[in-house]
Parts: sequence; structure tokens; C-alpha cells
Amino acid sequence: MTESRRFSLQSGPGVVAECRDLTRQVLDEWFGPRGAEGRAALEDVLLLVSEVVTNACRHGDAPYELRLDRIDGKLWVQVSDNSPLRPRPHGRHRPAQSSGHGLYLLQRLSSAWGWLPRGAGKTVWFEMAVGRPGDLAL
Repeated sequence: MTESRRFSLQSGPGVVAECRDLTRQVLDEWFGPRGAEGRAALEDVLLLVSEVVTNACRHGDAPYELRLDRIDGKLWVQVSDNSPLRPRPHGRHRPAQSSGHGLYLLQRLSSAWGWLPRGAGKTVWFEMAVGRPGDLAL
């Protein structure tokens, strides 16, 4: 089963919350009610969406598109921005710092992540395993 949703984004205050809300709405539509394990998986997805969109705002000249795809038991999330610069950590991860955790969280929580050049900018993506249709794990 393949399903996709694509959203054009406006830069400015609230874009991170907008992307979280859009993602939650789509996942509710695709997966319906979830048990405790599914709610935890949903929170991981929403956290990663927040991190990728925040990075696009800070380092990518603002995000302009959010895309969600459900393909063969995987959720694929893509955020596109206008900067051609690849995402990279700024030094090693330091848990005590108040920022700088986005790429570390992508590595720890997603099943895969990366980036692709797109036009004059790039798309940062991550994947999460979502199980079979009807599976409430997510």
C-alpha cells in the first residue's frame, strides 16, 4: 500500500507546529487509534519532524515543503528547503547543551535518514518502520 501527502509551507513563526499538526493529522488518518506503544512511536515521529523543520529554519533558508509517504511498511518524511548545504553535525554530540541534538536524534530514532539535492536546495528525509496495514504499532 502506498499513500502520500504533500504540503506547501509558508516560512515564519509557527511552521514547526504546523508541520507537527499536519503530520499528526495524516498519521491519525492512516493509522487510526493506537495503543501505548503506538503513541510512543507517534511522539518519536513528531519529535523528528520538529527537529528537521527547525534545522531547515535555522540552517536551510526556511522549509517550503513537507511530504509524507507510507510505502511498504515504512513512513518516509521529507522536508525541503532552499539551501544546498548538506546537514552536518557541528562537533560531537553534547547532551548537556540546549541545542544541537537534531542529527543525533535522527540517527537514534529513525531507521534511516539522509538528504538529497533538490533544485537549488535540498530535501532532508527520514524513515520509520510502521508495520502492516491494521497494525497499531504506529
